[in-house]
This record gives sequence, C-alpha cells and structure tokens, in this order.
Amino acid sequence: MGWLAVVSVMLGIFAIVTTEILPIGLLTSIGSSFTVSDGMAGLMMTMPGFLAAIAAPLVTAATARCDRRPMLCIFILLLALANFLAAAAPDYWLVLTSRFMVGITIGGFWSMGAGLAERLVPPASVGRATAVIFSAVPLGSVLGVPTGTFIGDLAGWRTAFSVMGALTVGVLVMLLLFLPPLPPAQATQLSVLGGMLRRAGTRFALLLTFLVVLAHFGTYTYVTPFLEQVTHASDRLVTAFLLLYGAAGMIGNFLGGAWVARYPRTVFGLAAGLIAAVTLLLPALGRWETGAVILLLVWGVAYGAVPIASQTWFSKAAPHAPEAASVLFTASFQATISVGALVGGVVLDRTSPSTVMLLGGCTAVLVVLAVGARFAARLTGPGCTQRS
Repeated sequence: MGWLAVVSVMLGIFAIVTTEILPIGLLTSIGSSFTVSDGMAGLMMTMPGFLAAIAAPLVTAATARCDRRPMLCIFILLLALANFLAAAAPDYWLVLTSRFMVGITIGGFWSMGAGLAERLVPPASVGRATAVIFSAVPLGSVLGVPTGTFIGDLAGWRTAFSVMGALTVGVLVMLLLFLPPLPPAQATQLSVLGGMLRRAGTRFALLLTFLVVLAHFGTYTYVTPFLEQVTHASDRLVTAFLLLYGAAGMIGNFLGGAWVARYPRTVFGLAAGLIAAVTLLLPALGRWETGAVILLLVWGVAYGAVPIASQTWFSKAAPHAPEAASVLFTASFQATISVGALVGGVVLDRTSPSTVMLLGGCTAVLVVLAVGARFAARLTGPGCTQRS
C-alpha cells in the first residue's frame, strides 16, 4: 500500500502541475472566447503562483492539527471543481476565480504532500519515493500540457478543462483508497516557520531556490518565442523540441533523486551550472536546430533535478520539521515562478529572446558561485567531513 500511496500523491501533483500550466497552450483561444487581450489572459498563469505562495504557510498553519489524508483529498476536490468551473465559466472573471482555487490547492497540497515520502515507505526507499513524487513535475510538461493543448485544438479549450477535471476526480478516488491516515507529525504553526527562517541553512536554501527558479522560469517561459524567432523552427518542430525537453526532465528527476540524498550540494550546483551553460550558449548555438535541441535536452536533464534538490535541501535544513520545510519550499518555489515569468516578460518586451536567455544564464551562475562558496566554507570549517 505504501507505493500505491506514493503514486497517488504523485498523480495529485501531476494533476496540479498540469492544471497550473494548462493555459499556456490554450491562452489565445481562451482570450478570444472572452475578447480579452493576451496580457489579460496571462493572469491565468501569474495568479496561481502568487496565491500558492500566500496559501502555503497560511493554509498549512490553519490546518496544523488536522489529519493530512482528508486535507489532501479536500484540496484535490477543490482542484476538480476549479477545472469544471473553468470549463463552464460564462465570464472571464469566473475563469480567474477558478485560478484562485488552483492557487489555494497548490499551496495546500504541495506543502503537505511533497514531503510525505518518508511517512509512506521504509527509510531505504525514501529517495526513490521522493523521486517518484517529483516526477509529476516533468510528467505534467511531457504529457499533460501537450495532451491538453491537443484536446483543446480538437474539441475546444473547455473540453480540455473538463477532461482535466475528470482526471482529478480519478486521483481523488485513488487518494481515498490508498492513502493511510496521516496525523500531523508536528503542528506546523507560523511560529515554527518563523523559527526556520532564523536558521542560516533555511535562508541559504531560500536564496538558492529563488535564484535557480528565477533563472529557469525567466527564460523557459519564453523559450517558444526564442525557438520561433531565433532558431526559426516551425510550430510542429517547437512542439517536438519541448516534448524532448520534458522527457529529458524526467531523466534528470530520477538521476537527481538517486544522488541528491548523498550529494545535495553537488546535484544543486551541477544542475544550476548546466542551466547557466545552456542559457548562455543558446543565443549562439540555438540559431541552428541541432544546437537548439541538444541544449534543450541538457536543460531538461538539469532542471529535472532542481525541484527534488531544492526540497531535499530544505528538508536537511529542518530535519525535525519536514512539513514546515515543504511549506517554505512550496511558497518560495511558486512565488519565484510568477516573479520569473513576469521579469522575463518585461525583458522580452524591451529587448529580445536572446537577451532573456543571457540574463537567465547570469542568474544561474550566481547559484553556482553560492554553492561553491558554501562548499568551500564547509571544507575549511568544522563540517569538512560531511559529504558534498
């Protein structure tokens, strides 16, 4: 039952990730349905991340003494209702209301579910179980968004949200069947989160997560304009490139899961270094299709390891408060997704896709320098015997 519970949580995060980024492929058709601009339609992407960052600490603290099993089920039910509401919405403000519901679900489910592996499987299997849970992130990009976009093109964007709602109901059934009772191991009060923020390790994890997610989403959000304008790839080829990127992300997720428990600094630094190299090289080598697809494959492997590396770093910074670590991970990750997308959009409007890539690469370099400085300090300090 332990692994079935792990798969159920993974599918819950898959449903969340897919719902969160589903509007990317349907943005134009949704906007035209309600006669709103693409910029206004873009609120569907920026709202959930900001709301999730707020909801993660507040919702988790408010439900600190509640069993996590019913709470996870309630959040997935809310996600299903959000999808059905979007599918039936007669006005755009109701679509935005559904995205508000998605943001609350992200903040609550991710905070409680991301760190559950250690409570569902034996200690020796925690690394693999965590990798399975986080495989939902690249899986959502590989299967969820392209499939949702295909359904939207075939039967309309409302049908895509309806199908997503039906899938989410299926996930709810799995959670009810396979998830065991999960009484809170430690009440995650706001005071606990405040105490964590006073720890140097937690603040360093926040800094690294902010920089690497800013670098990634500030660039990857606009990789399609880059491929269209710089690589001059066709629409079909862009779709194929992004599918390959997502498949590489799954490989990176499982490689990261295999190594991150023993070598967290190495995994994080290597992932950031590869993201920096790819985004800095894309303006030059990405002019050719072969160069672009090779760099996208490397990018996918690198970023695939980032979520699990970030979550693990937060967990190691607060080993006695795993749920609180997940709360901070979720809040920082989701807030930075929105910030990165907004910053990248401003830069893109004022300059070019190549400039967006170069600035993202410089940001990722800062992560490498920070990890290197931390590693050097450990080598010369009392923790020099610890693994990297």
